Amino acid sequence: ATAQAAPRAASPSPALPGRLYGVAATSPANASAKDYWAVGSTDWARTLVLHWNGKAPEIGAARPAGSWGRAVEVPGLGALNTGGQAGVASVSCGSAGSCAAGGDYTDASARSSGFVASERHGRWGTAIEVPGLGALNTGGYAQVFSVSCGSAGSCAAGGYYTYGGGNEQGFVASERNGRWGTAIAVPGLAALNTGRQAEVSSVSCGSAGSCAAGGYYSHGDLGRRGFVAVERDGVWGAAIQLPGLAALNTDDYAEVTSVSCGSAGSCAAGGYYTYGGGNEQGFVAVERNGVWGAAIQLPGLAALNTGADAAVSSVSCAPAVSCTAVGGYTDRRSHSLGFVAVERDGRWGKAIEVPGLGVLSKGDAGPLSVSCGSAGNCAAGGDYRNHGLQGLVAVERHGRWGRAIAVPGLRALNTGKLAEVTSVSCAPAGSCAAGGFYFDRRRHAQWFVAVERNGRWGTAIQVPGLRALNKPADVEVFPNYFSVSCAPAGACAAGGYYTDRHGAMQGFVTRAR
Repeated sequence: ATAQAAPRAASPSPALPGRLYGVAATSPANASAKDYWAVGSTDWARTLVLHWNGKAPEIGAARPAGSWGRAVEVPGLGALNTGGQAGVASVSCGSAGSCAAGGDYTDASARSSGFVASERHGRWGTAIEVPGLGALNTGGYAQVFSVSCGSAGSCAAGGYYTYGGGNEQGFVASERNGRWGTAIAVPGLAALNTGRQAEVSSVSCGSAGSCAAGGYYSHGDLGRRGFVAVERDGVWGAAIQLPGLAALNTDDYAEVTSVSCGSAGSCAAGGYYTYGGGNEQGFVAVERNGVWGAAIQLPGLAALNTGADAAVSSVSCAPAVSCTAVGGYTDRRSHSLGFVAVERDGRWGKAIEVPGLGVLSKGDAGPLSVSCGSAGNCAAGGDYRNHGLQGLVAVERHGRWGRAIAVPGLRALNTGKLAEVTSVSCAPAGSCAAGGFYFDRRRHAQWFVAVERNGRWGTAIQVPGLRALNKPADVEVFPNYFSVSCAPAGACAAGGYYTDRHGAMQGFVTRAR
């Protein structure tokens, strides 16, 4: 049984940079150990969506399976996916029962493209190729990496497409009033992207028609730089290199890995840069009133990062001008550990080790994902090593982070001793959801969900209905193919993949409950 990041859909381009703390990763021969295959399609993947009705479990009790609808394949995706490989990379909910999902699929000619699907009134509509993406994607490889909804029926999607013999460009597309507009190359990115390798890694919408996108572009043969672009009133502005990042990035290899907007014109970005002959450090930047401030080394991270290998993996902003960043760093013993840092009114506090992580873990550990439902109320999820790889969660309440804990009930599921929380999402109403993977006693990969209410996590359960779909279950797992999102009222959605009994993906149409 192995855990790895998802390989791309046979794309000829290099791997995306990123982190999978405590999880083995595969990478191409010319990639460094810091790289992993980020988001893509696989011969074993099959898409699903599920919907949680928002009813909380009794505190400390296992959530009954009926609280989550049974996993179903994204409607209509089978008609697109004639090549038999697809995956949901991202989900986002603007309101209860109104969500979007995005990912990729492969046609009979082994060409991949990106899709989006929208949920309305609790019912998923038919998946479609992102409008206009086929015309851009002359190279035959494209994917949606990230979706975000500012309100019901108003979302954005971002990713990449190929052209001209393996060149890559980042794109964005916007949904307005429930209708997806035409995908466009990120304005201004072509002028920056002299190395012809660019991608949108993350999008986030603070309100309808007001979003941000972040990612990287290539400079020359080897250089990589982080960019941001902003949408105002439904119109995307020109991409710019993130202010201040060039001064930090002396080894010329950096990326914006995550963006988050708490409201229109109020966002944060995080990622990594390199310096000093291959050392890696995490950075953050804040946008206020529509203007991006300079990227800075995350305060306090240098003191933790004595092994010179750190990155911000996820940022999340609440509406009340407050953001949180999580990620990993390496100590002088080459152990990977997790940090959290909080921003208030435009000023970042010092990064600290996630409380309780040192006691919980007997080796590498760290958070991969963070979500804030309101200022000072967040959750983070990730993994730690203790008799195998286990999933962890931590909760911040009223501005104070509690101790990281093992996900309740996950150890009982994780008889294969390989588990991880890959995604978390919190609603302003005060509840959160977490999801990820585990391996059962047959060394088959399965997916789980867990719900937090009033600061306490309920028991993790296998995604309902997945056991019947997931035949044969994978002996590998691709963590980036699982995502959860909770709407303001607390209703949540999740997306992932499964394998059918033929080992291939075929489309089925059902309904999330």
